Amino acid sequence: MTLSDDLTVGPPPNRKDTLGKLADLLDRQGISVDEIGRVNRVSIYQSLTKNDEGEAEIHDLMGVQFSPSWESGPQWPVIERGKQTIGSIRLPKPVVKPEGYETAVILPDIQFGYYRDITGELEATHDEKAIETALAVVTRIQPNVIVLVGDNLDLPELGKYRLSPAFQQTTQASIDRATTFAATLRLCAPDADIVWIAGNHEERLVNYVLDNAKAAFGLRKGNTPDDWPVLSVPYLCRFNEYRVRYLAGYPASSFWINQRLRVIHGDKVRSNGSTAHSYLASSKTSVIYGHIHRREWAERSREDWDGAKTILAASPGTLARTDGAVPSTKGGIDLDGRPLTVVEDWQQGFAVVTYQPGDGDFWYEQVPIHSGRCLWRGTLFG
Repeated sequence: MTLSDDLTVGPPPNRKDTLGKLADLLDRQGISVDEIGRVNRVSIYQSLTKNDEGEAEIHDLMGVQFSPSWESGPQWPVIERGKQTIGSIRLPKPVVKPEGYETAVILPDIQFGYYRDITGELEATHDEKAIETALAVVTRIQPNVIVLVGDNLDLPELGKYRLSPAFQQTTQASIDRATTFAATLRLCAPDADIVWIAGNHEERLVNYVLDNAKAAFGLRKGNTPDDWPVLSVPYLCRFNEYRVRYLAGYPASSFWINQRLRVIHGDKVRSNGSTAHSYLASSKTSVIYGHIHRREWAERSREDWDGAKTILAASPGTLARTDGAVPSTKGGIDLDGRPLTVVEDWQQGFAVVTYQPGDGDFWYEQVPIHSGRCLWRGTLFG
């Protein structure tokens, strides 16, 4: 940009007058000094003219060529390396076992069940390797609470869906295996509070009795009014002997780990991993659920009266087989009535929760199982 002006009207200007004239020139053009980035050239020269009387007049002229400040962009300070501070850094001390915290292990959807292979031998629909791995972690942790989210018995013979002969007469074997599991779980965690929540598959036994032998519903051993009915899961699996609490009444039953986190079996099924978001949309507190056999985890933060409140909805997965052995809507059978191999959109795993009792915080850990093994806190189990 180039500006020029006549510097003299009268006697020759001095240096101070020249700078003043330059300031006036910029002001008349509406240009601030701050807008001048770089002065490229300054020219001072003279010009000869005649006035109205014909007398000669000498004019001192000046031209200024400059670049605006915005032409080269803003001037940022030079970025330098960070200061050396390693000598002054204080590392936090890890707390291995904080006082006042307890631990819960969540075991989902075992689906104890069997079908008979071509030779008539029993083939499990649950996954023995996954169960063994979960029990190994339980033994290591020695949790305060163990929660089984339900559908730990499959009971296909008692369901409403069409069933092939390969699954017939397998209920007793399933009851026996669930009983052994309850005893083993008690041996792994002698002091834990073990809670078994009824799922829709345990509810099959209740519905079957009501539909086919209503007169036998609620029957107990003689003179034992406080005992479980003889045609019930807790009685058949000897829960009283192994100190296993059974929460009947699917889908209403639930267990609160603390005042901020409850465990349910669940009755929602949504596709594409959105079951967790469905629970978040209808829940005011955090929830762990089963039923879907998938590992899911989602959180939402909402405004509450005392600030932000974050709630969680999570599914630990399943401890059943995921290859089509468990009867499902996506499974199939061969002409002998045995399950075909199929890829179910299911994932194996369980969960560990560290929590403060009462209205305290909690930390949820998803523990995936792959090929019968899991990696938990640096140790490989299975």
